[in-house]
Amino acid sequence: MAELILKPGKERSAMRRHPWIFAGAVAHLKGRARPGDTVEVFADDGRPLGRAAFSPHSQIRARLWTFDADEAVDHAFFKRRIAAAVAARAVLPELRGQQGLCPAGSTLGMRLIHGESDGLPGVIADRYGETVVLQLNSVGAEKWRDAIVAALLPATGCTRVFERSDAEVRGLEGLEARSGSLHGGEPAGPVVIEEHGIRFEVDIRGGHKTGFYLDQRENRFLVRELASGRSVLNCFCYTGGFSLQALAGGASQVLSVDSSGPALEAARRNLALNPQLPAGRAEWRDADVFEELRALKKAGARFDLIILDPPKFAPSPAHAARAARAYKDINLLGFRLLNPGGLLMTYSCSGGIGLELFQKIVAGAAADAGVDARILRRLAAAPDHPVALAFPEGEYLKGLLCQVV
Repeated sequence: MAELILKPGKERSAMRRHPWIFAGAVAHLKGRARPGDTVEVFADDGRPLGRAAFSPHSQIRARLWTFDADEAVDHAFFKRRIAAAVAARAVLPELRGQQGLCPAGSTLGMRLIHGESDGLPGVIADRYGETVVLQLNSVGAEKWRDAIVAALLPATGCTRVFERSDAEVRGLEGLEARSGSLHGGEPAGPVVIEEHGIRFEVDIRGGHKTGFYLDQRENRFLVRELASGRSVLNCFCYTGGFSLQALAGGASQVLSVDSSGPALEAARRNLALNPQLPAGRAEWRDADVFEELRALKKAGARFDLIILDPPKFAPSPAHAARAARAYKDINLLGFRLLNPGGLLMTYSCSGGIGLELFQKIVAGAAADAGVDARILRRLAAAPDHPVALAFPEGEYLKGLLCQVV
């Protein structure tokens, strides 16, 4: 096995159990290793640090599978790690009972493996009913595809594994996009899940991420709890997750805005899947959100609850300045459209924007809008998206529930 030797002092991150080793930390590779091969990692003074997947084309030169220098990385390793990740979803009450084997006809949607925070760098696995959608974002994960699929089947009891390894980050690893069935064939029709009593169609072939934003599940339920009697504006609504939960919670009206026609068509189909909801209170608008917010302000529109869940504006810190301007713009417009006492639920999923900076941006937007506001809740991803203490990069989704006072 090849050995990856680090520069003096560059072992500190691995000693703190952070799984990434950057190219600038590497002194040299002793021996030969192909992309995805397991290498032993050593400090400059010879101390063993663990075993990692080697990635010669990426700035993240290696991702540590294990910090135990004696632990073999083999099929049994992935069987143990994947079984542990699935079982870990039973710890919290809201996930208890959902982590076991998948019954026939299941409509469950949840994340089973959350990459580095589940000890499996580059591996994402989401369950939609009887289908697991797998995303492999690193060369190490790519190399162990067959072992990962073989471990997922007994751990979940699901009948299908479908690959959606088409994220842009694969290009940084020197990998091409891959998509298609890995086991059990493709579903005959749309995959449908149920979330807090509301049914949603999931496009596992072409939808965002693995087909649905599972990370917002509990935040969507919070909207449901807040919506009674309120007028709601849902911006960047995608397939209507927040919108349908607002209707279920008794919102007086829900205006949903997105610039994607196909996403809005899917939202309308989702509403049709739930005939118990008051469809007459829903309006879907195909428009640029920034332009629509300005048009609504000009028209004198006001709302009691506004949801701002935009796409990623800053994938890295290098984009933070430009992203900050965009976040401030939409939050400024959002505050100006709120009724007195109104609620603004605002999010950033940008890795380049930390929580502290995001809060400063939102505070600046409130000040420029001429309103006083307070934070009622800090919001994050659902608990099936854990964040390892040693891997703060895993906390990508941050949100604030603010009230105008």
